[in-house]
Amino acid sequence: MKNVDLIARMLDAAGVRWVFGIPSGPVLPLIESLRRSPVQFVLTASESSAAFMASTIGYLTGIPGVCVSTVGPGATNLTTGVGCAWLDRAPMLAITCNVATPWLHRRIQMRIDHHALFKPLTKATLSCADGRVGETLAEALDIAVSEPPGPVHLDLPEDIAQAKAADGVGHKPQANPLPDSSQQAAEKMTEALQRSRTPLVITGLTFTRSGQTDPLLRFIEKQQIPFVTTLHGKGFLPEGHSNWAGVIGRARRTDVKAFVDRADLIIAVGYDPIEMNYEEWVGRTPVFHLSMDAAEESSEIAFVWNQGCDLDRAMAALSRLPAFGNDWSMADWQAHRTALEHALRPAGNGLAAHRVLDVLREKLPGDGILAYDVGAHTHQIASQWRTDRPRTLLATNGWSSMGYGMPAGFAAKLVFPERAVAVVVGDGGFQMTVGELTLARRLNLSVPVIVLNDGWLGLMKVKQERRRYPLAGVYLGDPPDSPAHYFGVPCRAAKTVDAFREALAWAFTLGGPSVIEAFIDVESYSTTVFD
Repeated sequence: MKNVDLIARMLDAAGVRWVFGIPSGPVLPLIESLRRSPVQFVLTASESSAAFMASTIGYLTGIPGVCVSTVGPGATNLTTGVGCAWLDRAPMLAITCNVATPWLHRRIQMRIDHHALFKPLTKATLSCADGRVGETLAEALDIAVSEPPGPVHLDLPEDIAQAKAADGVGHKPQANPLPDSSQQAAEKMTEALQRSRTPLVITGLTFTRSGQTDPLLRFIEKQQIPFVTTLHGKGFLPEGHSNWAGVIGRARRTDVKAFVDRADLIIAVGYDPIEMNYEEWVGRTPVFHLSMDAAEESSEIAFVWNQGCDLDRAMAALSRLPAFGNDWSMADWQAHRTALEHALRPAGNGLAAHRVLDVLREKLPGDGILAYDVGAHTHQIASQWRTDRPRTLLATNGWSSMGYGMPAGFAAKLVFPERAVAVVVGDGGFQMTVGELTLARRLNLSVPVIVLNDGWLGLMKVKQERRRYPLAGVYLGDPPDSPAHYFGVPCRAAKTVDAFREALAWAFTLGGPSVIEAFIDVESYSTTVFD
């Protein structure tokens, strides 16, 4: 058995089902070993997309997603998606197939220092140069899933890949245990609630890794506290709940901020400041930071609790606390939600992004998955889209790279082939990843890609307007008529709400990938994105 065979077997034993990437000479031996294993090699149009797909797999399953690239330019392309897993906390294994060991420190064609490249983007960068491939791979898998999860880089020299394997095969990734601080957290929360008259709960990225979310909802209902979420926290507490009050830092952010500013205690449960630094929104309001790792201390933030611990045990302890009174009014919450929904849908007769999203929300089932790219529509979706189900919205926030949406949606369809999946991208992001439609066609993934086509880099347009800069470098040109297909994937245009509704019905019955170009009015973003 060669080392590449060992890698394929160990990935299979760890629960890995796909490896995403692009072939090259050094990668071919690994692809051949994967071909003979249950693990499928999936050809992508770019290494960046391969890493985005691996990041999505890691987020959805908790098992490290795996991507592979060749030496040099393949590795540099891979880093864009690896950064996504790094800042969005997704377990991943990024394998670079390198030149043979004798050439690792020579200045030769394509070779660069992979470890220096990946060090700032990963939890660890490991080498198989000493031949301890099985032991090194097991270490990489464990690091990837331990809190906080993230990507691990594994460098595989070509001669080591094809050498005889010297160690074992089976390994299930094991995360490090977290300390139990539930009793101390409950005592501190009791003190904080006794002093507070308007406490407010916020959840975020770390909350998405909780084993169970019901205890926090019981705590919220017993204490009658409103809650808000971040973009990543959407759906892990039901947004249809009467205590839900919005999403911070996104469309109509000032409306949500005004509500949050009424709180005299922020109870941040599973909040990761990578999404939005505390300094940006809490002011001097006391913060109870309950998460799997502590937040960075700051003289600007008044922490009343800030410890990393076993979040599930801590939330269970909070749910058992007696009820404490406060001064919140549910009627005020309802009035806030009603005003927010209205403000997110500015008047106008054209096809605006918010109208496209409302039609899509009607069509997509409750367990359907929406993957969306980075741009002005990111803010609109985060605030407007409603879901009561976890992991039904896929977005990148910490990394915020355009080009994420389509690979993420296609990866989600691989994980959940029985569920409806849709993708929303802007025309700028579509230009970056349109080649991935060939992957969707090859695998016959029934995923409609909805392109919000307005001829602008809409988010940058709004930012230039806010700074009173003349518009420059953000105009993509007048949108041309939609073609009949992109790389064999059929396409339809929609310029009205009715036309979009008809196109969506067509797409979901097609039995394969499709593109819907929704020609929208860019101006509506100017009144929602940053207000």
